[in-house]
Amino acid sequence: MTSIEHSRHTLAHLLAAAVLELFPDAKPTIGPAVDNGFYYDFDFGKNAPKEEDLTRIEEKMRALLPDWDSFTREEISADDARKLFKHNPYKIELTDEIEKTGDAVSIYTCGGFSDLCRGGHAEHPNKDIKPDSFKLERIAGAYWRGDENNTMLTRIYGLAFPTKKELDAYITQQEEAKKRDHRILGAQLKLFTLSPLVGSGLPLLQPNGAIIRREIEEYLWDLHKNKGYDRVWTPHLAKEALYETSGHASKFGDELFRVQGKEEKFFLKPMNCPHHMQIFADNHFSYRDMPVRYFEPATVYRDEKTGQLSGLTRVRSITQDDGHLFCRVSQINEEVSTIVGIIKEFYATMHMLEGYWVRLSLRGADGTYLGSDQVWETAQQALQDAAESNKLPYKAVEGEAAFYGPKLDFMFKDAIGREWQLATIQCDFNLPERFDLSFINEQGEKERPVVIHRAISGSLERFMGVMIEHFAGAFPLWLAPVQARILPISEAHKDYAHEILKALKAADIRTDIDESNETLGKKIREAKTKKIPYLLVIGDQEVESKTATLESRDKGKVGALSAKDIVEKLQEEIREKK
Repeated sequence: MTSIEHSRHTLAHLLAAAVLELFPDAKPTIGPAVDNGFYYDFDFGKNAPKEEDLTRIEEKMRALLPDWDSFTREEISADDARKLFKHNPYKIELTDEIEKTGDAVSIYTCGGFSDLCRGGHAEHPNKDIKPDSFKLERIAGAYWRGDENNTMLTRIYGLAFPTKKELDAYITQQEEAKKRDHRILGAQLKLFTLSPLVGSGLPLLQPNGAIIRREIEEYLWDLHKNKGYDRVWTPHLAKEALYETSGHASKFGDELFRVQGKEEKFFLKPMNCPHHMQIFADNHFSYRDMPVRYFEPATVYRDEKTGQLSGLTRVRSITQDDGHLFCRVSQINEEVSTIVGIIKEFYATMHMLEGYWVRLSLRGADGTYLGSDQVWETAQQALQDAAESNKLPYKAVEGEAAFYGPKLDFMFKDAIGREWQLATIQCDFNLPERFDLSFINEQGEKERPVVIHRAISGSLERFMGVMIEHFAGAFPLWLAPVQARILPISEAHKDYAHEILKALKAADIRTDIDESNETLGKKIREAKTKKIPYLLVIGDQEVESKTATLESRDKGKVGALSAKDIVEKLQEEIREKK
């Protein structure tokens, strides 16, 4: 049976064939399958297609599909490949590279279209691929080989799924995602600001955004404070030597922000862990003290490329709800179990626990990793044992580990089914070795601790961006920047409205009042655009009965209640984080 990946790869070939039918002078370059479909990069010269041409190209793909029965594979010499692609310098460059590796040059042909390829296609495209299961999505620019010094090509993206129903569901999800875009809602709800004077990737939180961030941070601490964690604080920069010792200097390279002091050179910290290693090292712990647990929501800095930055979800200032646990190997399972419990409680509160899964991220064959094979095998086995004992729905994936150790990455779905990697638990035998950390064991000898890195929300900036989109800006009461708004119908009702305002504020309920001269209908519409959870309407009847008519954003009219009853109702909802 043909896999969806092979179908998507086949459609990339079909796209190239259709483009060459309509744009004979185009030069195809590369076209892989991707998570939601496929793309192909072309050099069109001066006659690149526009968005309105996608329909025509898509129709041509469907017209060609019936003649695409099966692929044939032929191995040819590099010289023959260069002759075949003599008018395409990109294919010749790829051929030259293949020749240097000593691999065979393979050509795949289907429906009269031949391409340089390593394989992985639908067995019978005209039977395996449904004509209504794919759609060309958009056109974008892309540098050849991703290098900005190379030619700018035209990339055509396509969507592809096993069935039309799945394709339509994905398109609907993407349309809903546009409505929930945190960058648009962030501006509309005055949550954060991006200032070109401050710099790309350095968001500024407005008062409303700062409230949401503070509530998340305080909730995270509430989940940790009775589980043996101590709060610490570390500065935003350190000498180069700290990160050279930890290995981050060589790992992050040009992503590091360098600061030249009067006498010494510093880095803005890209990670908190080396600082926490120093706090541990400045103590004389024994086995009776273990585990030692540090908690710090701290900002780190990485010089991401400008083109990769996006709102709150990809930034240069990254506030991690960071935690580091120093423990014995025998304590790993119990400590991971405690963290898993915190993660589950946190994401249940956020309505994201259903359908989650965990990626056991292991070391791959390629990549730069710290530590010996034995250390990695021990760390990977420890996390796998913890995943199994906690009955986590995990999948082992090679090549996704951190450079210093394996990890458990928790994958959660938001309200519209998009998947986000958020929480993480990482097992590290390397940094304790590099910093020569130890505690005294029962025999009076030095013993090396294991470090468990963990973050529950990931980064607060990215998590806020996800939450804005997850809730579509309509935050639950405990998170909402303005929890209640009082709407006096006329001037005569304002004095009593301020009495209600005073009562709610005294109860620490974030409340404001709309004293504009607009009609009640317009005041209600304005409050709804701000997605405020509760409205308190005050007119003659409410003044006379010393009540306020409470309306819920989510459930409609609640009824006329006294200030005391309103406070109790809202406080209970806030306390229980409903």
